[in-house]
Amino acid sequence: MAAMHPVDLTIFIIYIAGLLAFGYFFFRKNESGDDYYVGGRNMKSHHVGLSVVATDVGGGFSIGLGGLGFVMGLSGSWMLFTGLIGAWLAAVFLIPKVKGNRAFDKAYTFPQLFQHYYSANVALVAAIISAIGYAGFTSSQMLAGAKLASGTFVGLDETSALWLMGIVAIVYTVLGGLKAVIYTDTVQWALLMIGLIFVGLPISFFEIGGMDAIRSSLPPEMLTLTNVSWQDLLYWAVTIIPIWFVGMTLYQRIYACKDEQTAKRAWYLAGLFEWPVMAFLGVLLGLFARVAAEQGMFAFLGAADISETDPETGLPMLLRTVLPVGLLGIMMAAYFSAILSTADSCLMASSGNVVSDIIGRFLPFSEDSRKFVRLSQMITLIIGFAALILATSMSNVLDLMLDSYAFMVTGLFVPVIGALYWKGSTPAGAMTAMLLGGSTTLFLRYSDVLIPWQLDPSLFGMTASALSFVLVSYFTTKR
Repeated sequence: MAAMHPVDLTIFIIYIAGLLAFGYFFFRKNESGDDYYVGGRNMKSHHVGLSVVATDVGGGFSIGLGGLGFVMGLSGSWMLFTGLIGAWLAAVFLIPKVKGNRAFDKAYTFPQLFQHYYSANVALVAAIISAIGYAGFTSSQMLAGAKLASGTFVGLDETSALWLMGIVAIVYTVLGGLKAVIYTDTVQWALLMIGLIFVGLPISFFEIGGMDAIRSSLPPEMLTLTNVSWQDLLYWAVTIIPIWFVGMTLYQRIYACKDEQTAKRAWYLAGLFEWPVMAFLGVLLGLFARVAAEQGMFAFLGAADISETDPETGLPMLLRTVLPVGLLGIMMAAYFSAILSTADSCLMASSGNVVSDIIGRFLPFSEDSRKFVRLSQMITLIIGFAALILATSMSNVLDLMLDSYAFMVTGLFVPVIGALYWKGSTPAGAMTAMLLGGSTTLFLRYSDVLIPWQLDPSLFGMTASALSFVLVSYFTTKR
């Protein structure tokens, strides 16, 4: 079993070293909370747009999409169609409400919206939900990086890869803050797109034997867009579309834009990159990996047939198998870029919730100081290692990622819409909706309760949240 070529390993190490150096550069420049959490509030639309899609799709969805392509074929692309819908709906209905309200000119976090419309206690609970959800999402990205590395670097087990990738992600994020994250996201996303379009796809297509090999190796339904159940479509819609209205990473980028039009352009751009661009690139490579597994191309990596291939490691195993020396190192850097672009943003989001919305609630301090930045970096470090430890106990990237999504959106989405569009909403209604929505989802997901029609628990969590919000708000409204 051959180890990774020194040329590829050198390229990858140089990339990691450059990344950490970039983080250190911004470490020296971050003077205040504005610098660390919202990039100075003067970012341009193309930087923010690419950062948004890099954060949302990132490595977890890249590896997860490869897994869907491996199992479902082209129909797996519908998962990111919900990302396009969510981005454009947020551009129309959310961004004008946030950027058009002077109350949010100095905001750092998503729960500050709840504090403005509801109460400090509601904002505190929202911050706890958001912080936990994004810590879980950070874990999923670290796990994605570990699967990528262990599937590519022969002899590197997944646990060792997890600690290696996790520590790099944590150190870089602690040093750089949001401005470093947004700028490097732009470069990282360009690197991934170029790598996929001009290196990964054409070489993989040629090496597996082209269209004839694809048709002869796969069931016909994997080459259609109808190989998906209505339950899956509903699940993706309920968990992914609402995240565009409650995602702390997204609010940080809205605050980072200099005005409403900049933010809207960024969100429209992000939607198009989600679907069709990234959606089909991801599932096509996963589909090619399925063909390679069917042909026994991964035998030298210890996977003699498809039954021995984890769908989510099929993609890195494919790249490890077909890419020549030099190009493999570039593609690994590209994929790790995508993973890091989501991990760092989610870690920043969880840290922002803890520092500004939880610690800041009880220990007020000036956000225009280096002391605030140093506290933020310490909390980022602690949350990062907690997320890394969580990742060691998980095995499936997409499940962990979507569970984190579901936990947040089922509790937070309804109160956000109520705050922005229903004058009858009340703090009691919001609090009830948050607690009941998230707890219903988690209870149903991890209990033995039989759910009808194989529906996902998040649908029932969202329904419970909406019903309780309306009823409690109605009975607690001052008349």
